[in-house]
Amino acid sequence: MTTEAVPRTDAGAAFDPGAEAARATAAILHDTLHGTERGVVVDSPPGAGKSTLVVRAALELAAAGRPLMVVAQTNAQVDDLVLRLAEQSPELPVGRLHSSDADPYDKALDALDNVRKSAKAADLAGLPVVLSTAAKWAHVTVDEPWRHAIVDEAYQMRSDALLAVAGLFERALFVGDPGQLDPFAIVGSEQWAGLSYDPSASAVTTLLAHNPGLPQHRLPVSWRLPASAAPLVSDAFYPFTPFRSGTGPGDRALSFAVPSDGSGPDRVIDEAAASGWGLLELPAGHTPRTDPEAVGAVAAVVRRLLDRDGTAVSERSGPAPLTPARIAVGTAHRDQAAAVRAALAGLGVTGVTVDTANRLQGREYDVTVVLHPLSGRPDATAFHLETGRLCVLASRHRHACVVVCRAGVDALLDDYPSTEPVQLGTTVKFPDGWEANHAVLAHLARHRVTWRP
Repeated sequence: MTTEAVPRTDAGAAFDPGAEAARATAAILHDTLHGTERGVVVDSPPGAGKSTLVVRAALELAAAGRPLMVVAQTNAQVDDLVLRLAEQSPELPVGRLHSSDADPYDKALDALDNVRKSAKAADLAGLPVVLSTAAKWAHVTVDEPWRHAIVDEAYQMRSDALLAVAGLFERALFVGDPGQLDPFAIVGSEQWAGLSYDPSASAVTTLLAHNPGLPQHRLPVSWRLPASAAPLVSDAFYPFTPFRSGTGPGDRALSFAVPSDGSGPDRVIDEAAASGWGLLELPAGHTPRTDPEAVGAVAAVVRRLLDRDGTAVSERSGPAPLTPARIAVGTAHRDQAAAVRAALAGLGVTGVTVDTANRLQGREYDVTVVLHPLSGRPDATAFHLETGRLCVLASRHRHACVVVCRAGVDALLDDYPSTEPVQLGTTVKFPDGWEANHAVLAHLARHRVTWRP
């Protein structure tokens, strides 16, 4: 059974995001609880409620008396799921399988009476739900496999990691976002390219290559991205699995009590508040990766966002202040993030999240400020053209996204010849980075503010 990417509605009928999301969720849960296939795959756009689905599926399986193991990719993801389960069902016994490190889990779990924590799987035997990372599960052996497993962020899991845990369960629900960054590998994988058992491929890619008949579903609504952002992100990064925003054009608003001072940062902030997008374009030029002017421009935008006393209104709540905790800065490289942190500290800004796209995956903020991966570069490498990187950076916000970039990226893309070798047997990833970047730049051009610092 497969749900549709774009729900069918009667001619002229209004799109009801809640009803469409509920329909998709019901189909997913039906196949998970009552299907006969060994796996169920769920594709989800940014902010569509992957964690909510994982928690609901876990609760439904536990209520049906089916022991369950949950596999996530990081300790932070595991701890977040444990906290969500405890919030939804405080009486449900939950196991948190952790490493033997000195600080292996979020200390907030210590306050939960229903959560048992241990570095040994045997200590958690018999609990309805046990959660841990893929890396930890790989070292677990069991006499009898779990009847069910849920794999969260399955597209960020390498296939070799899935192979290491596949013997622990009989059936599994795989939930993930196909548009995000590919799994990370520290060694070259060219020797496996095109092979059905490529260990560096995502778990879902390899799973479907060997089991093409598995039920596949899609969540049709993003509850994070506003109506101003969902069409661009959907068209640029999910052309074959489009989605809609769960909100309409008038459901969210971003305003500022302090008027603009007429500077570039203030003008781009006003543009982003009005339209959801803003491009602060600096003069063209080839620069070091930690371009001081671009880094300074990012810091200036963040400083002005805070100085202007912003207020965010959404369908979830009334007016709420735009605090540092609700702002994030995204970069491609760690040294760029470090440079932005230093620049913000110099301006007296604290509490703003500054990190790379890899570390921002799965998180959301009211406003994001992005240093474009190709800004100031003399070339366009595969790393900087990776669609998942730009997708993550452009899809973390609930209200507005400001992109800081030097002029000339469109010309760089046109001049850059693709030198990546063609590997026979590999699945072509579409859209490619060239096309996705052009789509995003074309949209941002309509919200451009030129500025010379």
